[in-house]
Amino acid sequence: MDRTIPAIITGLVLLGVLILMWRSWRRRSRRDAALTAGYPMPETAGVTLAGAEAYYVATTPRDAPLERLAVPGLGFRARAALTVTEIGVILDLDGNQPVFVPASAIDAVGAAQVAIDRVVETDGLVRLGWRLASGPTSGTTATDDDRRAVDSFFRIIDPHDRTRLVDSIRTLTASATRPTEPAAHQDESEA
Repeated sequence: MDRTIPAIITGLVLLGVLILMWRSWRRRSRRDAALTAGYPMPETAGVTLAGAEAYYVATTPRDAPLERLAVPGLGFRARAALTVTEIGVILDLDGNQPVFVPASAIDAVGAAQVAIDRVVETDGLVRLGWRLASGPTSGTTATDDDRRAVDSFFRIIDPHDRTRLVDSIRTLTASATRPTEPAAHQDESEA
């Protein structure tokens, strides 16, 4: 009898915590319902530049690594395969449709140490900074616009794959942002 009351109190506290977690996730899902993961998958992705097996950690608003976005397809942790092609990056998370991020949507790639509830050694995570295809359509505020810029975090399994992957994404984004010179100017320099 002396253990019954503490067991009931513990059970009620745990039930309360579970209800609060469920309610918070529902609110977050409704908040992020207008956001879309990735862009339409192209018919041909082009030549593969690099690939890596990884653990997907989370996608967060830019510069807010502790606030998970509940974007469909990117809301939960998963094992992932990342593929860098000549036109973009394909994020293939287990149990979800592949997400395509074109080179023009990628803002940055770099290292990170913290994301949501994952803290690792210095530079243990790869941070892929990119812009979502769609965002909130009504009631747009500065924070809604900022939410379109996101960071996705990955823990690359093989360190050698990590270096090739990051270098390939940097090369891809550099070529996507490099201004092209006018054709007339190129003809003059060749003469």
